[in-house]
Amino acid sequence: MMREPWFWRERTLAARAAAGLLAPAAALYDAGQRLRAARARPAKPPLPVFCVGAATLGGVGKTPFALLLAETLKRLGERPHFLTRGYGGGRAGPLQVDPSVHDARAVGDEALLLARAAPVWIARARPRGAAAAFLAGASALVMDDGFQNPSLEKTLSFLIVDAADPAGNGRIFPAGPLREPLARAAARADAIVIAGVEPDGAGPSISDGEGKPRFRVRLEPRERPAPRRALAFCGVGRPERFFALLETQGFELAARRPFPDHHPFTEAEIGALRREAKRLGAALVTTEKDFVRLPPAWREDVAVLPVAMRIDDPAGLERLAKKALAAFHAPDTEKA
Repeated sequence: MMREPWFWRERTLAARAAAGLLAPAAALYDAGQRLRAARARPAKPPLPVFCVGAATLGGVGKTPFALLLAETLKRLGERPHFLTRGYGGGRAGPLQVDPSVHDARAVGDEALLLARAAPVWIARARPRGAAAAFLAGASALVMDDGFQNPSLEKTLSFLIVDAADPAGNGRIFPAGPLREPLARAAARADAIVIAGVEPDGAGPSISDGEGKPRFRVRLEPRERPAPRRALAFCGVGRPERFFALLETQGFELAARRPFPDHHPFTEAEIGALRREAKRLGAALVTTEKDFVRLPPAWREDVAVLPVAMRIDDPAGLERLAKKALAAFHAPDTEKA
């Protein structure tokens, strides 16, 4: 994936001018999205589908929330499987991920992370992936990053919104980070998930999302690491978030080295990072998502900061999921 353009998050005159040059392309992109949705005939899946997505490109916590949602479904007695298109991978599927066989080049980094918690299916054709998961014994499906995909009916859709920066410059890709207008996405969502902490303490204003269930989530280290001097590197959507989290945990960052999201690290890059870390007297530290993209032979001396998503109202999420499951399994006469 490309590195996020500088003008996506700025509102200076220069940033507005740069984004404005891409306005025609953004209009075409949005028109294509709306046409695709209008023409779609969503397939009815054989099992309930819980969709996790965002209105923006880049990292807002979709995969951590998908993991949290799967754990919630397990507590309700379900057998959740994950469904993803396998960003960065080269398989069309449907294919069940086997971490002992597949690497990030084959199935994508997020699929490997999800596979630690439950079976994962890669499928560009989502209805085929849902059918494969059902035949393999899944009782519920968690669809990671499928909010804009209209090919499959969703039982419950969650829209993840960045608390500090909900829409960037407010423009549609490629002029900005939005896949679609935030209000349109919120109108289609069943629940809104506010990720992180907003600077002024007030929640983001999301029109067309009022009255819908809202949850607040945050990423926290699963275990408190020993603070140390570090050279931090990562290829995620919002690298500054990772660097800031390290500093809150007491790390002294001797250097920050961001790469594009889903970046496939080369041997030369890892070698350069190791040499720089040695020169600075620092340890190499990265994210779990980046770590799984490193071939095993390159992982030596690279530390990881493991994180988990915490939610403000776990009981409320359970109630919402339970209600959705009951609605899916209700006789058609009750749904009418």
